[in-house]
Amino acid sequence: MDTPSFHADEVAAQALGDGVIGDTPAIRAFMPEQHRSFFAGLPYLFVGLVDPTGAPVATLLAGSPGFVSAEDPVTLRVSALPPADDPAAPALRRGAEIGLLGLDLATRRRNRANGSVAAIDSAGFTVSIAQSFGNCPKYIQRRDVEAVPRVRGPTEALDGLDDRARALIEGADTFLVASRARAGIGPAGGADISHRGGRPGFVRVEGDVLTIPDFAGNRYFNTLGNLLGEKRASLLFIDFERGDILTLQGEALIDWSGAEAAGFAGARRSWRFRTLRGWWRPAAVPLRWSFLDASPFLTGTGGWSAPA
Repeated sequence: MDTPSFHADEVAAQALGDGVIGDTPAIRAFMPEQHRSFFAGLPYLFVGLVDPTGAPVATLLAGSPGFVSAEDPVTLRVSALPPADDPAAPALRRGAEIGLLGLDLATRRRNRANGSVAAIDSAGFTVSIAQSFGNCPKYIQRRDVEAVPRVRGPTEALDGLDDRARALIEGADTFLVASRARAGIGPAGGADISHRGGRPGFVRVEGDVLTIPDFAGNRYFNTLGNLLGEKRASLLFIDFERGDILTLQGEALIDWSGAEAAGFAGARRSWRFRTLRGWWRPAAVPLRWSFLDASPFLTGTGGWSAPA
């Protein structure tokens, strides 16, 4: 029996959102050659894992192009490991659910590969692929990337958002969200990591709560579908100049009514993320990104205001 493209909560989210789309050949149980070559050309990779408590955790791994390689259509090798002070490090274990996002910010191209960790060694790990699919270029801000030497600072644990974290979030035009399907949902479940983009300030910050507008996308509802059944999630924000990483874990609640989204031009719905813990990782990434231009799909979107 073929694995369905979507699990039950993704289908339910589609029904609540823009309509159920049914199975699609765009979601494959293997990586086509163009996806395999795309991953091999990247100097960084976004990763979503599940920590020992069952909560998603997001991270970014970096290396010279080629550090990600496809041994065959269903196996991806990543020749990098999260450092010991990365909150994702304890989550990387054999058999663990994993979501991978290859995202070339310079070209706005992105591909997803989800599955499980098949093996780990001293130089990296191998992923057994269960789902592979491309995403549209919507809401991605173009940036060039270059390798730069960094001296990593010590990871700082946060009980909530401090002023530095709020400043990074309030100025962000990009972040990543790791989620997972609830246990027992079937073979289309697992961990996932996805991109979100908007104009600077598109994430509203009130205390330790973030409110995120949801724009029209590919109608798959992978993230919101996961959040229907498992409210825990992890967000990853990047200081593209300094290489700092802010990782958050918390709980999400979706407003399907659109009432709150009415205060943000272009949004269909919104979701709130309550921060429970976080980690600030100074100079964690030996890369620097230079802004090129904003997504043309941001036309018609705006900032937060009081709903009419």
